[in-house]
Amino acid sequence: MRHAVIMAGGAGTRLWPLSRRKRPKQILKLFGGKSLLRQSFERVAAVIPTAQINVVTNHAYLPSVAEELPELPDENLIGEPEGRDTAAAVGLSAALLSRRDPDAVIGMFTADHIITPVERFGRTVQQAYEIAENNPRALVTMGIRPSRPDTSYGYVKRSKPLSAGVYEVDKFTEKPTFAKAVQYLAVGEYYWNSGMFTWRAETILAELRRQLPATYEAVTAIAECGDARSRAAKLAELYPKLMKISVDFAVMEHAERVIVLEMDCHWVDVGSWPAMESVIEADVDGNVNVCPRGLHLGSRGNIVVTEDRHLIATIGVEDLVIVHSQDVTLICKKRDAPSIRELLQNVREQFGDEYA
Repeated sequence: MRHAVIMAGGAGTRLWPLSRRKRPKQILKLFGGKSLLRQSFERVAAVIPTAQINVVTNHAYLPSVAEELPELPDENLIGEPEGRDTAAAVGLSAALLSRRDPDAVIGMFTADHIITPVERFGRTVQQAYEIAENNPRALVTMGIRPSRPDTSYGYVKRSKPLSAGVYEVDKFTEKPTFAKAVQYLAVGEYYWNSGMFTWRAETILAELRRQLPATYEAVTAIAECGDARSRAAKLAELYPKLMKISVDFAVMEHAERVIVLEMDCHWVDVGSWPAMESVIEADVDGNVNVCPRGLHLGSRGNIVVTEDRHLIATIGVEDLVIVHSQDVTLICKKRDAPSIRELLQNVREQFGDEYA
């Protein structure tokens, strides 16, 4: 049977001060009044029955996730005691679903991307499930054809063609230099790594057993607990000790067989405030207003964000990120937005968790 897992455990620190410790970016309603998590769920629900959709997230986010997705039963919400990156999340969800359905074919989906058109996404996902079903020893990744030499994404190099838009994978490359990214774009054989996959539960678990045995042993022990109370205790005991590593580094780069399927969609990883320029249409002066009310006089190329009706007005400023929350206002040059993580660390050191 086909199952889906939405990975929604990220903290989204680069979208501070709106994204917080107890209210991460995937819950924020910045795009058409719907959270990124809700949009992800609706995309997946067009392909997979709701009863077979699961969410793996930080335990602290479970109430927010349940509020966003009231259709999902409690047993489909998987809470991590703490984030240990995607290898642990993949292993835990695969072990639990395999226990529920030994023949499970799992699609892993992200909770923080904008993907359009939805219909094309759905057709690609259907094909990805079919590839995993017809190639039981393969791991399937969905790749995005790059539109620019971006150094913030991982890349997948394709090799032997299997059918239209489907290839064997040659190798994975994590966040190359700009010169390398330019080269990849010119070669035309590389995709952005979307972080979305399909595979048989038994196949990904076998790869984990081979490449990350400690994680495999832990998630298997957790899944084998017979009741919810003992499983929660085992999860709290074992999960925080797992290696913190992505599934790409831990498994995909050295898996026995990986297939890449091209996802011909407009795909935006909403991981930073400057990414809003790829999602929200700018005004005639290039200002992107992610807010109900923004007013600008002689200002150009700014990104202005607030969730409430607070009016943000600017005069004669350029290329700024301005973000207003209930208790924090952030102002920085767009080029300095990558330093928000460092700033947040300084905020934590000076003020504790009050603004985190």
